[in-house]
Amino acid sequence: MAQSAASNDRDLASIAEARALARRAKAAAPILADYSQQQIDGIVDAMAAAVTPQAEALARLACEETGYGVVADKVQKNLFASQKIYNFIKPMKTVGVVARIEDRKIVEIAEPFGVVAAIVPTTNPTSTAIYKILISMKARCPIVISPHPSAVRCITRSAEIMHEAARKAGAPDGAINWMTQVTLEGTQELMKARETAVILATGGMGLVRAAYSAGKPAYGVGPGNAPAYIERSADVVKAVRDVVTGKTFDNGLLCSSENSVVVDAPLVDEVKRQFVANGAYFLSAAEIHTLGTALVTPQRLPNPAFVGKPATFIADKVGIAVPPGTRVLIAELTGVGRDYPLSIEKLCPVLSFYVVNDWNEGCERCKQILRYGGMGHTMSIHSRNEDVILQFGLKKPAFRIVVNTPTTLGSIGLTTSLDPSMTLGCGGWGGNITSDNISPRHLLNIKRLAYETSPAPLRTDRLPDAATAAQVPGLPKAPDVPRPTGIAAESLARRIDQFLSSRGYTPPTPPPPRGVAAPVEIPAVTRPQEPLDRAPAVEKAADFVCEDDVRQAVRQGRKILIGERTIVTPAARDLGEQHHALIQTGLKV
Repeated sequence: MAQSAASNDRDLASIAEARALARRAKAAAPILADYSQQQIDGIVDAMAAAVTPQAEALARLACEETGYGVVADKVQKNLFASQKIYNFIKPMKTVGVVARIEDRKIVEIAEPFGVVAAIVPTTNPTSTAIYKILISMKARCPIVISPHPSAVRCITRSAEIMHEAARKAGAPDGAINWMTQVTLEGTQELMKARETAVILATGGMGLVRAAYSAGKPAYGVGPGNAPAYIERSADVVKAVRDVVTGKTFDNGLLCSSENSVVVDAPLVDEVKRQFVANGAYFLSAAEIHTLGTALVTPQRLPNPAFVGKPATFIADKVGIAVPPGTRVLIAELTGVGRDYPLSIEKLCPVLSFYVVNDWNEGCERCKQILRYGGMGHTMSIHSRNEDVILQFGLKKPAFRIVVNTPTTLGSIGLTTSLDPSMTLGCGGWGGNITSDNISPRHLLNIKRLAYETSPAPLRTDRLPDAATAAQVPGLPKAPDVPRPTGIAAESLARRIDQFLSSRGYTPPTPPPPRGVAAPVEIPAVTRPQEPLDRAPAVEKAADFVCEDDVRQAVRQGRKILIGERTIVTPAARDLGEQHHALIQTGLKV
């Protein structure tokens, strides 16, 4: 009962810490996002310089705390992260304009993704922490690390060293954070936190699935179970040495390490001789059964007691007598799947061994191995036949097919020119969002300025009328068609005559044309003129209004009614508006 209460307390404390650190990182995000490329590069430079001299100390701490791996190999991994990955990301542009595609008239602008929730495993704790902190800072993303509970001390120490260097180089408070009270519940809370923008998950399949179900963008890494195919044209001596090098590197802890060897039949005897010369021990059928029962759990997972342990340690624990210098245990199998326990990913220096007749059969065997826990990850081919190498590249469900090099080191970019990385995407085959080696580019969102390079197509049946088209930039103009403007001459003459008549002036009657009799003149009946001081009743809108009309109306205290067709001179309108002497459709003007 007391133990259950203590466990609940740890969970609550871990959840509270996760929330607090996520909020702290979120507060740092806008500050970090405003940093210049020079400021960001200064921080990254300082962190790499500070952690590189600590590579051995951190490697020893990791081995002591976890009980996994080899100190010398962990030193290599730490230096790989702090030097090779650092040198790879150093020239990257991650602030502001990062590319100009002149021929397409596109400008690309980088924006940081946001707060990174970084899950760090116990198998590669310090190197993964170094790598994830470096790429997050390069992308201007604050980071919160959730260490594996079995590697809290060494991961924390790595983060402390880099945090102190970053702080001195000008990083804001909250840029680098790490959990110290770690439980599964706390890690899940961090991944689901509102402040978290993206998840970098490296660990077991259960953890990766939890990351993808957290409702956030996530870069997860699945299991490896990488096969190595030795084709009949291979340099056998180098091929076997590469396989042993990859399998024994840090006692097989990298998920891209070789787990199976597939050999063309004509090479079997020579391959076996070379393996023995490189410290391999071939197990008998009984020993294969014994090792399979002890190494593989009922859940088809490697027994944690043997993960990252030397071959001699494993053999001793299961009761198998091997020579003192044994580096690798090899189990000859005839199939893949549940009936062949040692065909899974083993995370220790144990290899399964298969014989095939030719490259077509080898191709199918490698597919079977990848489907049993390694889809989309990594494999290698050792061959000097370029056609066969290409066929493997075309047909294998792996996104890193390394050629004539250890899978362990080639996949991460140590012995190849792949992007150096400690997180390897498995793409759609492995249930991951990407097949890339993860770098700062994956923690950036790219904005694009896109200029018009071709005009928008227009339907002529939907073109606006000419008047509207003339006001819209970019629309094709309708052809100019002469249109009558203003008042027709006859109408204007009639209005002028009416106006002059109202002032008592009658224009002379023009003489009739020759041959036409003059009309009989009939005296006009005139109305008596109204006194000037009396405003006439307004009956209809005036046809023409000049400035003098307005002055008279003002003196007489009357209004002038104007309509839509009334001609008003500019001076008359100004004077009328000043004295409110004009009325239009019943409204004062």
